[in-house]
Amino acid sequence: MVLNITVVGATGQIGRQVVDLLTAAGHRVTAASRASGVDVALGTGLDAALKDADVVVDVLNSPTMDDDAALAFFTETSANLSLAAKGAGVGHYVLLSIVGVDTVEGGGYLRGKVVQEETVAASGVPYTIVRAAQFHELTETIVGSLTVDGQVRAPDAKIQPTLAAEVATVIARIAAAPAINGIHDVAGPESMSFADMAALVLGARREEMPIVVDPAATYFGTPITETSLIPAPDSERTATRLSDWLASK
Repeated sequence: MVLNITVVGATGQIGRQVVDLLTAAGHRVTAASRASGVDVALGTGLDAALKDADVVVDVLNSPTMDDDAALAFFTETSANLSLAAKGAGVGHYVLLSIVGVDTVEGGGYLRGKVVQEETVAASGVPYTIVRAAQFHELTETIVGSLTVDGQVRAPDAKIQPTLAAEVATVIARIAAAPAINGIHDVAGPESMSFADMAALVLGARREEMPIVVDPAATYFGTPITETSLIPAPDSERTATRLSDWLASK
């Protein structure tokens, strides 16, 4: 079945891939972004972008990690897009979110993602929330954020990273399927400690640095427990291991 699908955030890391995948599958895709005249935070251009849309895929990301600005961004964009989707009679709202986002006491970015999920779920539009684990592509940044005075201070927690391209494939598949009115978790094939993740990243870069498990260490300022970032047991698993991806770079 050929669908009219609007991808919002179409120029981002995931959005570009989702647009290509859906187009290759034969769907009629509208790639909505600021470049195409759509500003979701302001609500401009949405009526035209959603005209005749069967599905909207929301892969927007905040342009900043600043607490107040990120919270405002997700609050405003989810409210505007949900209202426009309902007005346009969209039959399925697909939202990209984060594994465990509702289990941590995070800053404005994570609180904004929770607001985003709640807004979509309450919108009256059939929906599927895809909660993805951290991307392989983010692991080097994570390790950098944990590096203090020549040491990696790793939280006493686990992580289950996944490849961004495989998440895009999941989102494209879900966009072409009926809404589940619930949450679909997706993560990589293996969970590991933050310390083990750091060792893999450093090893791939041929860097030597002490790795210390520090119960006080945080994830970008957010305290986490051992399982905060681990998906539900029945979650979808992608195929590419972090070690294999690092070796292929």
